Amino acid sequence: MTADTPTLEATALEKEAHLKAIISGYPSLAVAFSGGVDSAYLSEIAHEVLGEGAQMIIADSPSIPRSELAEAVALAEVRGWGLRVINTREFDNEKYLANDGRRCYFCRSELFVRMRDYADTNEIAVLAYGAMADDQFDPTRLGHLAATEHQVVAPLQEADLGKDEIRFLSEGRNLPTATKASFACLASRFPTGTKVTLEDIQKVEDAEEVLKALGFHQYRARHHGDLCRIEVDQEDLARVLEPETRDTIVKGVLAAGYKHVAVDLGGYRTGNVAAMPSENILNNLG
Repeated sequence: MTADTPTLEATALEKEAHLKAIISGYPSLAVAFSGGVDSAYLSEIAHEVLGEGAQMIIADSPSIPRSELAEAVALAEVRGWGLRVINTREFDNEKYLANDGRRCYFCRSELFVRMRDYADTNEIAVLAYGAMADDQFDPTRLGHLAATEHQVVAPLQEADLGKDEIRFLSEGRNLPTATKASFACLASRFPTGTKVTLEDIQKVEDAEEVLKALGFHQYRARHHGDLCRIEVDQEDLARVLEPETRDTIVKGVLAAGYKHVAVDLGGYRTGNVAAMPSENILNNLG
């Protein structure tokens, strides 16, 4: 136990109590569940507070790896959460596929529209998603914009719960997501301005499954045309270059459809793709 643990525990538990109070004020709730750290914790609390009045909704689309979807569904089943899998159609939206910096906005908007349809049909009063306190530092806040437009609440953010606190509380509840690596949809592997296609999304998914099968914790397969740029945590770089591991990665990534494989010596970095300046993104949400 570190010196900061008692302080973290006290603060986190106080915020969790606040979160429960917030959720108890909803007649019924549909939570956007992705299988990640934040939405899993939110789902757990929603289920605890509202019981059958809480419904978890996960979106099935080509941007979600099949293995991630299966793990999320299995987690919901083990925890006894009410789960509904819905199909989203962001790949029918040319603005999403253009990937010009607004992709996350169109993706979130599509999810919230489908959730609203489900909620209205099933008489669910409130929609929620897993934005938390740290997300307020995102310079674009495109998910926040979409959520505001569709009247989707963010209870974790309202309770001022940050990532470290959510991981700590998740561990106390024996949620396997407590130590889960950060994850974003497969479309995030494309540099801004590179069009997203179903064929290339599949290549990225297949390449990342190679890294997952090898047991890497945090990884990305960044798409650059015929070249796949591999990112792993700095401490795993040496392992990537071990002959047997290297050969497995190269063969697997080439089999996925790439012609070249590169390893980023800078290691894994969140959002490590070329990005449009945030002010341009927000000014071009037409």
